[in-house]
Parts: sequence; structure tokens; C-alpha cells
Amino acid sequence: MDVRKIVVVVEDVEVARTALEWALHNLLRFGDLITLLHVFSSPSNSRAKNKMRLLRLKGFQLALSFKDICNNSFFNTNIEIIVTEGDQEGGTIAALVREMGAFALVVGLHDQSFLYKLAMAHNNIATILNCKVLAIKQPAAIPAKRTRTTPVVVVDSSTNMGFSQIEIASLE
Repeated sequence: MDVRKIVVVVEDVEVARTALEWALHNLLRFGDLITLLHVFSSPSNSRAKNKMRLLRLKGFQLALSFKDICNNSFFNTNIEIIVTEGDQEGGTIAALVREMGAFALVVGLHDQSFLYKLAMAHNNIATILNCKVLAIKQPAAIPAKRTRTTPVVVVDSSTNMGFSQIEIASLE
């Protein structure tokens, strides 16, 4: 069995953690490599060197918290962490994912997600990234009157089968 490289975008939003957990439980196979990728934008002020160092440190600490999620879910998971400077439009992520030869890119989909910007710039996201793209959407708030919920995955694929939006929902 070949080792697959699964890249998970690390962001400080809850849906990114949800996306990682989804990937661990639904995509990961024994021996696969999880790459936790955090891209921060470069500062534009005069104290840029200190600010960049601080952004890199915060990104690494965030990635370590994602690594803890991996280790708590599955013992002995193969994990690598990449924290790098880049753009907010997804160009850096796309270049790194292509360079790594990733099997899949897992992203927590939110209002400020780079996927929206990348989709506006390119017609076919999966071709630009050269891998499967799984965008995990945060479940809607659960009303208080529900007493028992069961997670359900609803897959909504666009016309391009390399891109899937996965919305986690609950049964009533």
C-alpha cells in the first residue's frame, strides 16, 4: 500500500480543527503522512523582522495544537509540520501542495477561506492543486431542544470531481 500525503491547512478557526478531525476519522489510513500546513502573511511595517518571527512562532504553536489532536485521536500518526510565509490568496498553499505531491488537501471552509479567492482566480481548483480538495464546512448551531444527535456527512461535489464540499450535519 502506498503512503498517501494528506495536507491539512492549519488556521486559528474551529472549522479547521473540525476538518482535521474529519480527515483523521474518514480519510487517514495506516502509514499515511499528515502534513499540517500553516501559511502566514508577511507584515508590512518597519518592525517586520520581529513581527515575522512572532507570526512564525504563533503559527508553529498553533500547528503543535493540531498535532496534539492527531496524537489524541490516533497513536503513532505520521505527522510533519510546515509553517511558512505566503499570500492569503492560496498561491503559496497551491505551490507547496503540488511540490509535495499531495494525495488530498483538507481545508476548513469559512468566510475568509483562501479557497474562495483561489476559485475566483482559477476555473479548476483541483487542477491548480493537482490533488483532491476536501472542504469541510462547520455544522450549524444545534438547537437546545435536541437531545440526541448523530453526525452525518453530506457530500456535495461540484462538476469537478476533484473538489468536494463536505458539510457535517445532525439527525433529528
